Parts: sequence; structure tokens; C-alpha cells
Amino acid sequence: MIDIPSIVSISFRALRVNKMRSALTMLGIIIGVGAVIAMLAVGTAASKKISEFISSIGSNILMVLPGATSSGGVRMGAGTQSTLTLNDADAVQRECPAVSEVAPVLGGVAQLVYGSLNWSTGITGTTPSMFTAREWTISSGRLFTDQEVRSAGKVCLLGQTVVDNLFGALDPVGQVIRIKNVPFTVVGVLEAKGQDPGGHDQDDVVYVPVTTAQKKLFGTSFPGMIRMMYVQARSLEDMNAAERQITDLLKQRHHIGSQQENDFSVRNLTQILQASEQSAKMMTILLGAIASVSLLVGGIGIMNIMLVSVTERTREIGIRMAIGAKTWDIRLQFIIEALILSLIGGIAGVVTGVGTAKLLSMLAGWDTVVSPLSVLLAFGFSGIVGIFFGFYPAYKASLLDPIDALRYE
Repeated sequence: MIDIPSIVSISFRALRVNKMRSALTMLGIIIGVGAVIAMLAVGTAASKKISEFISSIGSNILMVLPGATSSGGVRMGAGTQSTLTLNDADAVQRECPAVSEVAPVLGGVAQLVYGSLNWSTGITGTTPSMFTAREWTISSGRLFTDQEVRSAGKVCLLGQTVVDNLFGALDPVGQVIRIKNVPFTVVGVLEAKGQDPGGHDQDDVVYVPVTTAQKKLFGTSFPGMIRMMYVQARSLEDMNAAERQITDLLKQRHHIGSQQENDFSVRNLTQILQASEQSAKMMTILLGAIASVSLLVGGIGIMNIMLVSVTERTREIGIRMAIGAKTWDIRLQFIIEALILSLIGGIAGVVTGVGTAKLLSMLAGWDTVVSPLSVLLAFGFSGIVGIFFGFYPAYKASLLDPIDALRYE
């Protein structure tokens, strides 16, 4: 019967005899495990960041932009031609079954004044549907109402950045600010959302009723004009149907023939950002795979050292065989030695990897995410490496002839 405790004791004793060599052998495993954990932490953090960006703009979002103008053969880009109206937004809401919410948008930049303080920021005219579509709640006060949209009420909602710069610790709800010298009553403050995928501060904004923006702040080239519209599909599965329905409806309303170019464009924001998220996940896998090469190198180092150990301890192997040690006793001894090196190196590597991830988090200024699964995978892989690369030296040791081994100098 194989005496496992005795074999483990002999293995530890053999490793202690050559402490420096054992430590250097484990270094490859430590670096490999640490690199895998740190790289997966960075990649996971990137995926999490993109997921937060997706949730910050809302789910199942389409953006409808007006077309492009041309001047002297030069096309100016999407959004430069005024082709969308409030009536278009109402029609999309009524006649597209796959659409849940439609929020028309007309915006610009203006100076805000409160008392002796002022702040320049973006002013967005829209409807209450915007906050449903973008899943944006208020931290205090209330949203403006459909009635206030119809009557072009002089009310506004503030983002948190605007509140911080104009009011500080003062509660802004009920206060009056001036936008382009027009007095507006603050009816609510929006929950903080942070940066969008483009790095812009989503909280540095003021929302007013779209009709107020048209009539009292920015004016329009023609009645009812809007810059764009946010559209929320009923579900992720309805995104393509919503895009198709919107396109068909606007072509019909704008009298665009089948051979003519559309004077609008529909963009699927969720699809774009999900593609970015998928890219981040692939990058995580790639980083993990690259870091895993370090583990393989560490495993080759273990095999190399174990082969040297077999050569150095040939007489010891011969003596053990002469007094009754079986083939599997010899094999297990060297496999366990390799496994011990890997597992101790794996534990040290986990500590190194977590510490490196925390250091990267402090240096980069954003949270890395060390998942238990990545720690388990890296540690488990280090054990597999030890068994795999320790088997051949163990196998070679077990095939030695006892008489030849005893005569070995």
C-alpha cells in the first residue's frame, strides 16, 4: 500500500535541501498566476465599465438623426439638415408597434445664472418620455409634465454637476435660475449618471420642455423642428423591427421614393455599445491567454529542475527501490514534489496578482475587478501544470534499474 504521508514528508524534505533552487523554480509559477489574475481583473473591469455605459444611456435605444446638407458638392454630415419635427415624433409613437417611448430633442448651449453665480452648459429640450427611455430617475423634486410641455412652461430639471456649480449644498428645487435671461423654476434634480461612452459628463445638463426650447430659447428654422429623437424599443428582440418601422414611416411622411436617399438616419446605440462590450470580453480572454504563457514557462522550469533532481538523486532512488519501494512510490514522490512547488507558487501568485490588480486600480484611477473564478482558474491551472510537467521526470525516475542506480556516481 502506498504511504502518502511518508511520500509527502520526503518530498518536503527534498525541497528544503535546495531552498534557493525551489524558490527560483516557483518564481515562474508566481509570475504566471499573478499575471493571469491581474490581466483578467483589468479586462473584467473594462467590460464592467462598458456595461455601465450601456445602462447609463438606457436599454434598447435607437437614435433618429436628421439628414445631411450639401454645399458645393461637400456633404456636411448627419444632423446638419433640418428634417425632423415634433409631428414626426408623435407619428413614430402612435404608428410603430415595436416602439415603447419617443423623446424629441432640441438643444443648445447657454449661460445659466443664479444669484451671483453662473455656469455655461448644454440645454436640452425634450419630453418626459426621455427619462423613461433612458431609465433616468430624479433624486429630488419631480419631472416636468406633459401639460408643461404643451404650454411651453418655464420649468427645468438640473443635472448634478450643474447643481454643484450653481447651488453647492443648497437645495435647488423651487429656486429660479435664468437661462438666456429667461426665468426658469427648478422642479427637480436628476440622479447622477457619470460619463457617457464618449467621456462626456452626462450630469452637466439642463432639461426643459421641448416646446419651451423651441419658442423661448433657441427658436427653429420652421415650426416644430427638432434636432433628433431618442426611441426606445419595447424589447431587445424588437430593435430591428422598430428600426424598420421607423424607417418606413419617415420615408412615407417625408415623401421619399425607393430610389431616393433618406433625409434621416437611424442608429442602434445598444448594438454599437454591445459590440464594444463583446470586444472588451474578447480582450479579457486574450489578455488571460497571453498571461497563461507565463504559467507554461513556469511549468517547463519545474520539469527542467525535476529532471536535474532525478539525475542528482539517482543513488537515493536506487536505495529506495532496493529496500522495497514500488514504481508508483517513486513516481508519486516526484509528482508530489512538482505539485508542492506549483501549489505554493500558486498561492504566492494569487497574492501577487491581487496586489498587482489593486496597484493598477490606484494608478489608473478606476476599479479593477478580481473575480473568485479567475483566482480559482489560475490556482487550479498552476496545480495542473505541476502534475503535467512533473509526470515525465517522475516516470523517468520510476524506470531506473535499482542496480544501475546504486552504482551511479
